[in-house]
Amino acid sequence: MSRSDQPAFERRIVRRGLGVLAMAVRTMPVPFAIAVAGSTLYATATVGSAVALGWVTDTVIEPAFRDGDIATSSLVTAAAVIVGIAVANALGIVVRRTAAYWMQYGLHAHFRRRVAERLTRLPLSWHRRRSTGELLSAANADVEATFWPVAPLPLTVGVLVMLVLAGGVLLATDLWLALVGLLLIPALIAVNLSYNAAVRRPATRAQQGRAEVAEVAHESFDGALVVKTLGREEEETTRFEASSERLRDDLIAVGRVRAIFEPVMEALPSLAILAILLVGAVRVAAGAVSTGDIVRIGYLFVLLEFPLRALGFILMELPRSVVGWERVERVLRARPEAPEGLADPPPRPGPAAVDLDEVTFAYDDGAPALEAISASVTAGRTIAVVGATGSGKSTLASLLVGLAAPTGGQVILDGHDLRGLAPSAVTTQAAIVLQHAFLFDSSVRENITLGAPFSEQEVRAAAALAQADGFVEALPEGYDTVLGERGATLSGGQRQRLALARALVRRPRLLVLDDATSSVDPSVERAILEGLREAALPSTVVIVAYRRATIELADEVVVLEEGRLADRGTHAELLTRVPAYADLVTAYERAR
Repeated sequence: MSRSDQPAFERRIVRRGLGVLAMAVRTMPVPFAIAVAGSTLYATATVGSAVALGWVTDTVIEPAFRDGDIATSSLVTAAAVIVGIAVANALGIVVRRTAAYWMQYGLHAHFRRRVAERLTRLPLSWHRRRSTGELLSAANADVEATFWPVAPLPLTVGVLVMLVLAGGVLLATDLWLALVGLLLIPALIAVNLSYNAAVRRPATRAQQGRAEVAEVAHESFDGALVVKTLGREEEETTRFEASSERLRDDLIAVGRVRAIFEPVMEALPSLAILAILLVGAVRVAAGAVSTGDIVRIGYLFVLLEFPLRALGFILMELPRSVVGWERVERVLRARPEAPEGLADPPPRPGPAAVDLDEVTFAYDDGAPALEAISASVTAGRTIAVVGATGSGKSTLASLLVGLAAPTGGQVILDGHDLRGLAPSAVTTQAAIVLQHAFLFDSSVRENITLGAPFSEQEVRAAAALAQADGFVEALPEGYDTVLGERGATLSGGQRQRLALARALVRRPRLLVLDDATSSVDPSVERAILEGLREAALPSTVVIVAYRRATIELADEVVVLEEGRLADRGTHAELLTRVPAYADLVTAYERAR
């Protein structure tokens, strides 16, 4: 950024930052109002304490030194005034801090919920274009950074009240002393502004660096198995080290600015007090002011030093707040490429019928994964989808359950275009089980129900149909056994069977298995599929498969080739008339 562009950049940061603070106040006005009330009480008590100290000096301390005696009533009155102001000051601090943190942490919770809700509503196509670390940062670190200046904001409002009251006290005391004191306030403000102009850019880079470090760390930890099996620990450590060192350099740059400006800001009130003492000595000698007036003004500036720095703290944190909010806002403003449907027809009894009408789908790189596929799946039948790697099988599976929307054509469920149906209408009728099963760090039962109110009998029946009941019963606490993160305590086949039970317990009208038994022993897989055929499920079943034994159980086979529908028919028919199909389905056996 050129020097000519920097003032405009700084104005934008300040303007955006103040807008974020205004939005925070609108979101939680009640705790903010309470915090400002406490801050105003604190400001009034702070100025009052300086006034009281000056009064005590003139009416109690100075007469005691002059006369060698003091009235008990004067001591009691002075003590009562000081204690009363101290209590008011403490009460203001308690109210301000309690309400300010109520506001800050309430904003954290509110916007974390909003980010999480938005992330769960956005389609998989949006998630694929972003790293998990970036999304985690938006839901946590960026939300915290956005509202970091909120806690000192009420104190800043109190500082403005304090400055007005302090200015009144100065002018009421003596014009020359007021002139010295009023010169300090613009000086402190000027130093604050210079400080924030200098710290703004490194602070902005530091906040971006925090997000980058979080992204790299999450990616490395999430891919720990790949990193270890391929011996890439050193390379991942180097990559993380580079991000960490960039963040370190940015934070050191912020520290250098603070090391220069903070001593200056601490010194200015002390210099002002020295100037007040010098000018005050002359004014006392001239009889224009009393000793108590000098004590009052000097003590007032001692008390003003910390609150005035709070204003600088907010200005310093604005760049970090703006960067955090822009990252959060990108998530909150994100919308699906196509609007969600609203239709919610009552589900029909029995299996679903599915029709594909010239379905085409292309990913962001523009290469078509599926081209002009038209086919009908009769309700209640089991269909196997077969094809070489990259032929579009998994893409088709995602389209069938609405995880992605076709870029051309229609996916029709019981006569309704999926794009016109509300998400809840699809998820209650269709379910998909993917090759890589995800399990939560909770009990077996909770992993099957996902919080839905299924009975114990339904859970056990689904597990039995998925051939999972045997190993579940052998676990230390059966269905109450808590699994490790991602189900790390189970084998791949066991995880797949629990994921299948999770789908079956919902009795979907359309069940899509995307290579969902690839890690299961072939004999167990056959038992699962035969059980699905014999069970009284209201399901049309679509299986993405490569094992011949699996394919043979299907009523019909659909063959994909480079994103196109190459052929369809029974397994026996395709074996005799499509040599490429015969080579494909026997490849696994030949390899064994």
